[in-house]
Amino acid sequence: MDTSVQYNRVIEHCQQLFIKKTADYGTAWRIMRLPSITDQLYIKAQRIRTLEEKKVSKVGDGVADEYIGIVNYCVIAMMQLELGETGDEQLPLDTVAQRYDHAIQETKELMFAKNHDYGEAWRDMRLTSLTDLILMKIHRVKQIEDNQGQTVVSEGIRANYQDMLNYAVFALIKLGLATNDPLKHTADAGIQ
Repeated sequence: MDTSVQYNRVIEHCQQLFIKKTADYGTAWRIMRLPSITDQLYIKAQRIRTLEEKKVSKVGDGVADEYIGIVNYCVIAMMQLELGETGDEQLPLDTVAQRYDHAIQETKELMFAKNHDYGEAWRDMRLTSLTDLILMKIHRVKQIEDNQGQTVVSEGIRANYQDMLNYAVFALIKLGLATNDPLKHTADAGIQ
């Protein structure tokens, strides 16, 4: 299947969940500062790694659910970067949907540029490697945050969020979320 089609199917699933949660909770995430969002990403990625190693989940959500969370928290982070950490004001649902689309479009364009240069190497990678790359990017973001956003030669925070989002989408594609079987991804995760 075409990467663009698979990417779009995964994002459609993630975005639908995000919009439904926004309808339920509003934009409560607006209260979060970027380091808190980074810590949420860390919790999700670390849980994936733990599940990959222990093969058993005691709280129900599986690996695919955590990757979906990573996608959506990365989008939240990118929206917060644009909107600023101004507090807890609520955004209309249609504005959230438009901002989500904008963040995804930019991130997808970055993915295609990198796929061109790397020849879709992610397709031959192990899921565990994608998890480790996400964890590495999280540690990079934490260091940049500790440096008050300053870098010497490295890409900034936004690019790291985009990379994490793309790695999570690749993982979800590999788990089968882009197929016509919406339950395949949980069976393929290897977690009970």
